[in-house]
Amino acid sequence: QVQLVESGGGLVQAGGSLRLSCTASGRTFSKYVISWFRQAPGKEPEFVASISWTGSSTYYADSVKGRFTISRENAKNTGYLQMNTLKPEDTAVYYCAASRSKWPATVAASVDSRGQGTQVTVSS
Repeated sequence: QVQLVESGGGLVQAGGSLRLSCTASGRTFSKYVISWFRQAPGKEPEFVASISWTGSSTYYADSVKGRFTISRENAKNTGYLQMNTLKPEDTAVYYCAASRSKWPATVAASVDSRGQGTQVTVSS
């Protein structure tokens, strides 16, 4: 199983931007669909975005479409989530997840592995 570590979270004002990174261990990163989820306190995990094995296809939740961009660099074993025009309702712990065979991987309970997450807080 691949191990994932997120970074890049923080505190930002509404309208600002953040870029999250998801770094994987091992040499099998390209065999996984990478997805981002977020979880706010007291809520269930919410799907954010997913990117296919080669990065040729992407899929977004309606709530972030047009504001967030998912990407990956397989040579660096790293996935990214560029978040623009952030809103207070985007506040959550964001984590990346890896799935071997599901595309798009939109169900948090069905992923093969996930990271610990990074806090994103958007102030109004």
